[in-house]
Formats: sequence, structure tokens, C-alpha cells
Amino acid sequence: MGAALRRIQLGSALSAFGLGFTVPYLYVYVAQVRDLGAGTAGVVLAVFAMAALAVLPFTGRAIDRRGPLPVLVVASAVASLGAAALGFSSGVTTSVLSAAVLGAGTAVMQPALATMLVRCTGTATRTRAFAMQFFLQNLGLGIGGLVGGQLVDTSRPASFTLLFLIEAVMFLVLGAIAATVRMPHAPAAATQTAPGERGAGQGGLRTLLSHRAMVQLCVLGFVLFFACYGQFESGLAAYGTEAAGIEPSTLGIALAANTAVIVVAQFVVLRLVERRRRTRVIAWVGLIWAFAWIVAGYAGLGHGSQTMATAAMISTYALFGLGEAMLSPTVAPLVADLAPESMVGQYNSAFALCKQLALAVGPAVGGPMGASLHGPYIVTFVLFSLGITALALRLGRRLTPVQDQPSLAAAPSRVVAVSLPENAQAEVAAPVAAVR
Repeated sequence: MGAALRRIQLGSALSAFGLGFTVPYLYVYVAQVRDLGAGTAGVVLAVFAMAALAVLPFTGRAIDRRGPLPVLVVASAVASLGAAALGFSSGVTTSVLSAAVLGAGTAVMQPALATMLVRCTGTATRTRAFAMQFFLQNLGLGIGGLVGGQLVDTSRPASFTLLFLIEAVMFLVLGAIAATVRMPHAPAAATQTAPGERGAGQGGLRTLLSHRAMVQLCVLGFVLFFACYGQFESGLAAYGTEAAGIEPSTLGIALAANTAVIVVAQFVVLRLVERRRRTRVIAWVGLIWAFAWIVAGYAGLGHGSQTMATAAMISTYALFGLGEAMLSPTVAPLVADLAPESMVGQYNSAFALCKQLALAVGPAVGGPMGASLHGPYIVTFVLFSLGITALALRLGRRLTPVQDQPSLAAAPSRVVAVSLPENAQAEVAAPVAAVR
């Protein structure tokens, strides 16, 4: 990695480390430590998510117009303010407002960081850069959660205030590190660009919606996050405790197993998938997750021993982690490779918006089903996982060979195809190179 890329990855990891201090304990902090009740805690969590939905539609255009660096610096300052304010909030109004500020800041940071990674990498190195970011973020979240767990004491609100202040400082550190990054003068092309592509990027949302491959990827992304991340702390947790009868403390072990698989398997998986077609890898993720849901079905509906049910639930989370490790070097780089050079920020923000929608809808749908409709819950998400496989294979038919398998870019080819939004000004034929 170059110096700029190393600093971006370091800042990203430190911000995840700060988030790890508070994310597992936010509900407990609002409901019990500040004694505001479960209802207020639910509102705070909802506002945290809704703030992201409010700002993401405007984030991409700001990134493309102003550059990802100033947007990231401002977002980190806003997130730091929200974290510090939440640490001192003892009333309903201040807690809700602080959560909104924190949610808005953290939501903007992700597409800004993703765009900076794109600017500092090329097609050949982008896959590993995004895999490294995913690895470091999960490692940071895991370590932050472990350290935070040793500091918290529900009888001492000051211990939670300390966690939020540490999180605020980590966001400021991210902004300070980002401010020292010297971005490339000319953006690295997200794909092999053509003269008509930059003009196509000026159409904003209309251009993006006319790009069928990107629309299909956004639909695929929604299903991916709905069927996995949207269930971790809601439907799957409710199903595990109600249907499988596992202890709430076991959920922490299951989440730790999920993180451990990601950390251990990330670079082994990367070596296996980076020379394979991206859409085929995503299709395999759908099959792995379908099997994970079947294992979860055995845990709650298989009438086995409690030990077997517990082991099955932990295995379910571990299998999800394996799928996540396979997604990190495929989905995010594909978003970047589909984007016209002048719309990288808008494409990243659009995909982040689909992710956030899935994270908002997932608990609302999965929570009640996981708690009471155990059989239908498992069947529904087995079908969603198989839907991932079908959508991925369908997307593969709309991608160029290099977009689907970037390793082909290093090899000489006869024709280099360019995938442009359908309303691009002109379709440009790439030159034909003789193969030696």
C-alpha cells in the first residue's frame, strides 16, 4: 500500500475501534443506565438509523463536487460531536438529538472512505484494499467491544460517558489522519473510461437509475444486508432465545465467533476468490447463507439437545462470517468499477443508502417473525438467501468480463468493453489489441 492508502486504512480502523466501544451497549445505556426506558432506547436506535437515510441521498453529490477528503473531515467532526453529546445526555430530547447527529456523521463517513480508497487504487489493487478495510474494521469493532466491556459498569453512568468520549476522540483522530492524506491529483479511473463517460456522469440520480447493472447491484445489496446484517441483533437473536432456547449471553459468543471467522478467514478467502468471477463468488455466498439458515432451523426446530442447539446457533453466526469475508473483496469494489469517473461518490452513497434501508427494514420484519413465527422465519430467509444466488448470476450477464473478474485486466485481451449507463451520450468502441 502507498502512504495515502495506509493512512486511510489506519483512520478507518481507529474509527471502527471507537464505534466498538459504544455500539454493543447503546441500548443498555439509554434504557437502564440513564433510566429512560426501553421505549426511548428503541427511539434512539431508530433515529440513529433514520438520520443516515436522511443524509445519504445528498452525500454522494457533495463527495463528487467537493472531494471525499473535506466531506470525511466534516463528517468525522459531526460524529465526534454527536458521540460526546450522547455521553452526557440524561434526558429524552438530548439523547434523541445526539443520536441523530451521531448517526448522520457515521453514515457520511463510509461512502467518503470508500471513495478515497477508489481514488488511491486501481482495478488490480482495489479488491485487496477493500478486503483490508473490512478486515481492519471488524478487528477494530471486536477489540473496541472487548475493551469497552471491561470498562462499563451499569451502576456508574460515568463509565459509559468515558466510552462515548473515547469514541469521540477516535472520530477526531480519523479526521486528523485524513487531513494529512495527499490524494492523487487525477482520480484513478474506476473502469476503463471513454470520452462520453464523464459527460454521462453529470446526470446525477437519473443517470444512475438508467444504469441497469448498478440498479441490479443495489437490489442485490439490499437483499444481502436484509438477509444477514438486518437479522443479527433482531430476528436471529429473538429466534435463538425463543425457539432455540439459548441464553442471551450465548449471543455474545456467537457474535464473537462471527468476528473471529472474518478475521481468521479474510485473507485466505481473498486468495481463493480474487481470481474468480465476482458474481459467482456472491452466488456462493447465497448458498452458504441458505445452509446457515438451515442450521439455524435445526437449532430451533430440530428437537435436539440444548448443547446441539447452542452449537448450531454459534455455527450459524460463523457461517455468516464466512460469507461476509467473501463479500468484502467483491461487492464494494464492484460498485466502484461500475461508477463513471465523475460519479464515484454518488454510486457509493446510493449503495450505502440501499444498505441502510435494509438495516432499517430487516429488524422490523425479522424481529416479530423470529420471536413467534419460527418455521416461516427460517423458510423466508432460506428463500432470500437463494434469491441472492439468483440475483448474482443475473447481474453477471450485465457486466463486462473485466468488471466481473478484474484479474483479467492484467492479461492481454482482444477487446476491452466498457459498461456505461444506458443514457450515455455515445457508445465508444475500445481499440482492438493484437495478442502476442
